Amino acid sequence: MEPTIKNLKGLRFRWKRMLNYQSIVKQIPFFLFLALLAVVYIYNGHSADKLSRDIIKTTKELKELQYEYKTVKGEVLFRSKQSELVKAVEPLKLKELAESPVVLTDK
Repeated sequence: MEPTIKNLKGLRFRWKRMLNYQSIVKQIPFFLFLALLAVVYIYNGHSADKLSRDIIKTTKELKELQYEYKTVKGEVLFRSKQSELVKAVEPLKLKELAESPVVLTDK
């Protein structure tokens, strides 16, 4: 029974020696380093989340712009047909040429 009591006293003495003022002051730089690592870790997590949200947002905008491009391109192709051009310029009283154009040459 006596060896266990000595072990407990020795354990208590070690804890008291480890938790005295001088040993705690010696460990302050290490604790500050750990705190800095924690701050950097948290910042890294937040910046990764922000980057992920920006990528998702940009992907959605890109898809919308692709849809808009395809719509406008289809509309331009449709309006550039000869029959559609004739309908578009009809209010301006412009008509399609019936004969081929004359080429001017310098003699």
